[in-house]
Amino acid sequence: MTFPVRILSDLHLGHRVSRIESAESLRPLIAGAGTVIFNGDTWQELARLFRERSAAMLDDLKRVCAEEGVEPVFLSGNHDPGWPGPGWVELAGGRILITHGDTFFPEGSPWSREALTRQDKVGALWERHEPGDGDPAARIVLAREMALLLRAAEYPKGRQLWQRAFDAVRPPRRAFEMLRVWATQADAAADFAERYFPRAEVVIKGHFHHSGIWRKRGRLVINLGAFMNPCRAMWADYEGGLLRCGKVDERGPEYRLGQVSGAWRLAAAGWAGSAAPAS
Repeated sequence: MTFPVRILSDLHLGHRVSRIESAESLRPLIAGAGTVIFNGDTWQELARLFRERSAAMLDDLKRVCAEEGVEPVFLSGNHDPGWPGPGWVELAGGRILITHGDTFFPEGSPWSREALTRQDKVGALWERHEPGDGDPAARIVLAREMALLLRAAEYPKGRQLWQRAFDAVRPPRRAFEMLRVWATQADAAADFAERYFPRAEVVIKGHFHHSGIWRKRGRLVINLGAFMNPCRAMWADYEGGLLRCGKVDERGPEYRLGQVSGAWRLAAAGWAGSAAPAS
């Protein structure tokens, strides 16, 4: 892996509400990095309605990386569980953990309609796997199968806005689950690290689309958000013991590294730094 390492999450290439119109617009975000880790939900592997356009955009993204001399590393997410590999990256000797985040809750995405209506199948999947304590590989395998089990239902084109809004709030418990998960995602990340990656002092994730920076039980938790409305996207960089993250500048036709929100030096005795409050 070549440094600096840049991390981006939840591009959702080709999805109708992704703000990314072309992979070319990401070139300024990619340029200058040695490695770019795309932290899950990069493309719409499971969504038939978006898959063709998404696959073409993914090919373009790989081309941009090659032209910039950047090594791309693709981690699996619940929208693209088919990527090979372990599903996480560790930096700084295991002190930084990068993973999508769909392993933090038993259902992967507890707010999804499918998770709420297929609880019996979710329970049966857990019984078949029973991933042991401290075995992250087994937990990632379960998450990939969970993504297939809870693949979102497809609705016919041409549905009016009120029909799509009605679908989004059914069943009524969905709104509560969204708020609950947003409020507890950082704690869930710290719990996951404690169980599976006890050396990790920093957890960089996506999945929940709600960007922010938190300190939980001695760990720094960073959610890089998403390039999907209505949420904002962030970037992170790591090189030479320095971790930085900031907002993606979406002004203009291209995406760029925007204002730095936090910087931390991973010193021998622990990490130290400053950051803006979670948002």
